[in-house]
Amino acid sequence: MKYPVAIWMLAIGAFAIGMTEFVIMGLLPNVARDLNVSVSDAGQLITGYALGVAIGGPILVMLTIKWNRKYLLLTLMGIFIVGNVAAALSPNYGFMLTSRIITSLAHGSFFGIGSILAASMVRPEKRASAMALMFMGLSLSNILGVPFGTLIGQNLGWQMTFVVIAILGFIALLGIVFFVPMTREEVKSSMLKELRILKEKEMWLTLGITLFGFSSVFAYFTYISTILTDVTEIPEHFISGMLIIFGVGVTLGNIFGGKLADWNLNRALQLIFITFIVYFIALYFIQMSAVAMVVGIFLFGFIGFSMSPSLQFKSTLVSQDAPTLASTLNQSAFNLGNALGAFIGGVVVESLPIQYLSFIAPILTFIGLILLLVNMYINKKEQASQV
Repeated sequence: MKYPVAIWMLAIGAFAIGMTEFVIMGLLPNVARDLNVSVSDAGQLITGYALGVAIGGPILVMLTIKWNRKYLLLTLMGIFIVGNVAAALSPNYGFMLTSRIITSLAHGSFFGIGSILAASMVRPEKRASAMALMFMGLSLSNILGVPFGTLIGQNLGWQMTFVVIAILGFIALLGIVFFVPMTREEVKSSMLKELRILKEKEMWLTLGITLFGFSSVFAYFTYISTILTDVTEIPEHFISGMLIIFGVGVTLGNIFGGKLADWNLNRALQLIFITFIVYFIALYFIQMSAVAMVVGIFLFGFIGFSMSPSLQFKSTLVSQDAPTLASTLNQSAFNLGNALGAFIGGVVVESLPIQYLSFIAPILTFIGLILLLVNMYINKKEQASQV
């Protein structure tokens, strides 16, 4: 099936957003040196961004709930461009942190609104795949955008990296102007109507499934460079190549996960969660071998990110009356899950040999699996009572 050009334009926007989120990790020493702060202080630029996504996204959605979705996307890309230009012009640390927080406001809302629009442009049985195509831009940013942005920053200055990202944002903005259709239907949502989903148990279960199910990915991946050098004993100059292999796995897993979600959403998540938990156990032995880890890191990205389309699609189905807030809150859950995973991983690394992380990390996905099974049981019970 051919997908509308508009979805590809949304994917370009997703690529730019993914690039600005993750490229800072490779540029921290450069940013810290130029802004006269420690690397750990510069690391708060990542924390500030994540909190901006988790908290600012839902608030922005509520403030713009009556807006036309195309106009809202254009506004979000405008905020994104301004934030990245401000980052490039930052004269000091405080200005840089503020610019990162401004940029982050576009993140959750863009993916929340964009995924709903992408799904609306295709037949019902292809909606998860359409969302996966949009999110493929986020995956590709890890393979192409982050290495490219890091290379630019190291050779031309980190400021130029954010200029390039702003240009990509402008291209996405033009794509939205010319290709994303204008929805003419009356906007029926209201702030109170959207907020009602916070009373729904299934909404909180879904957010919990996302938060815990995905957090094990970052519990392990946050320390992947150390694992590859200290456990797998791969030379440091091969790390970037291994991360590219991981990124390829992420991209293909995202596509596969979308097709699997089109088949059966809850069953797809159940299958992915169980496979991921089992794979983590196998990963303990795989990570000891450099040859096996070439395939191992690909499979880690493939399995881990195959759950992303299902988790995002599930959030839009929780409440048909408030899909915008539900989808954006799910992005908040993703980011909080990333932070939780990194924190748990840090505790494990401080307490145990790092290779044991592959035994501890899947506990988080196991909690997500339990929440999923509870959700499926409740749904089955409710359906039975309606017969």
